[in-house]
Parts: sequence; structure tokens; C-alpha cells
Amino acid sequence: MAIEKNAAQVKTQGQRMADSRAMEVTARVGLCARGVIYVLVGLLAVRIGFGDDSGGKEADRSGAVRTIAEQPFGRVLLWALVVGLAAMALWRLSEAVFGQATAGGDTWTRRLGSLGIAVFYAVICVGVAQTALVGGSAGTRAGDESSKEYTARVLEWPLGRVLVGAFGAVLAIVGVVIVVRSLMRKFEKNLRTGEMSPTTRRIVAGLGLVGGMACGVVAVVTGLFVLLAAVRFDPNQARGLDQTLRSFAATPVGPVLLIAAALGLLVFGLYSFCEARWRKAPEHDASADQPASRGAD
Repeated sequence: MAIEKNAAQVKTQGQRMADSRAMEVTARVGLCARGVIYVLVGLLAVRIGFGDDSGGKEADRSGAVRTIAEQPFGRVLLWALVVGLAAMALWRLSEAVFGQATAGGDTWTRRLGSLGIAVFYAVICVGVAQTALVGGSAGTRAGDESSKEYTARVLEWPLGRVLVGAFGAVLAIVGVVIVVRSLMRKFEKNLRTGEMSPTTRRIVAGLGLVGGMACGVVAVVTGLFVLLAAVRFDPNQARGLDQTLRSFAATPVGPVLLIAAALGLLVFGLYSFCEARWRKAPEHDASADQPASRGAD
């Protein structure tokens, strides 16, 4: 009985921390870091779409990091990005453990999704930190190279082909879900739209719709490439974000599709800043049934 009581007290303390003002600030800092990454990736991809690839930067996280590192006080900016990415990972991890502070955010699917995002941003955070430690762009590594290497390693495992195929299929399905949820404007449930003017609300809704759809489409295509790598048992078929975007230029419409996708990612970066500004804090979501539903866990 005492053990159960202590466990309940620990969980209650953890929930208070997850819903605290500090975690709210952490979430907003993390969203700003996400915005920086997507804006830079979008700008790099737009340049590639218009044929300006002279800088030799990949349109992915590594390219964004290299761009930041080349700026004045680049190492300071990189460490600021590390803090933001760490904040993003910590926020999502708290959601995985205690549930999201929104209606329906306590389901296992939401928790699992938050855990996956936490791991994703934690890996990026470690990579950026390594770059900041060595200075400049020496520590960056192309995402396409990493994708092929990791895929090759997993394919060598027992049932590795199945694992790679399953990962590709899941990524493609997640992309479809992102597109559908964006079309349904589900993201607005997390925003304090009542504090926006009608014009601001339309702009933010447009950014979320276009940006979310672009991210979803890119995830679908990336997932299909990973699935193809499993089917053909060829890790070279797997592609990171840079090669995925470049593959759009190989379609009949040429670089137009690449530029459209790039602008979509840039728009999602801008939406991230809007979400950092207007995302609901726990106190805004506090309804009569929220504490009750959490206390019943």
C-alpha cells in the first residue's frame, strides 16, 4: 500500500513538472529551434531548385548546421540551437511519460508518437553538439550518407530486411496521417486561436496547412524509398531528406515540384514560430475532466 502511495506521489510530482511554467517555456524554446531548422532547410532546397548549388550544402539538417556554423559567432549560435533541440526532446519526452496536456493526449498512440519525436530530436541535438565541440562544419555529416549506412547495417541483421521494410512503411503511413490531419486543421486545437485576430488566424492556419502537408508528403516519399531499399535489398535506395527533395526534380514537372516542397518546409518553419507564440499552455487546457482523467490513470 505504501509503495502504491509513493508511486502515485512520484507520478503526481512528475505531472506537475510536465505541466509547469518551466516546461511550457521549454516547449516554446524547442518549437523555435524546430523553426530554425526547417526554415534553413527550406531555403537551401529553394536554392537547389533554382539551380544554385554552388555552396555544396545538403538540403537537410547537416546543411542547416553548416549554414549556422559559417555565420559570425557560429559556434555560439550552434550551442543556442543545441539548447533548443534539447528542450524539444525534453518536452516531447515529458509528453511520452505523462501524456500531452490537451484533450485526448493521454492515449498510448500519442505517447508513442511523442517518444519517437523525442528520440529524433535527441539524436539531432547530439549531432549538433558534436559539431559545436569541434567547431565549424567539421562535425557535420550528410543525412543521405547516414541513411544509407544505417540501412546497410540493419539489412545485415537477422530479419533486417523486414525491419527496414516495416520502418519505411510506418514512416509512409505517418506521412499520410500528417497530411490528413493538416487538411483537417487538427493543429488548431493546440493553439490559442481566441487570442488571434481574424487575419492572424487565417495566416497561421494557412501556414500550418501548407507546412504540415509538405512535411507529410516528404515523409511519405522518404518512407517509400526506405521500403524500396528493403524490397530490393539495396541500402543505396534509402535516401535522406536532401536526396528525397532532389528526387522531386526528376519528375516530369522538373524543379517546380522541388521548389514547391522546399517552400512548404520553409512555411512549416514559420508555422513553428507561430506555434511557439500561441501554443496552449497547460493552464489554458485545464478543464474539469483533465485532472480527473489523469488522476484515474
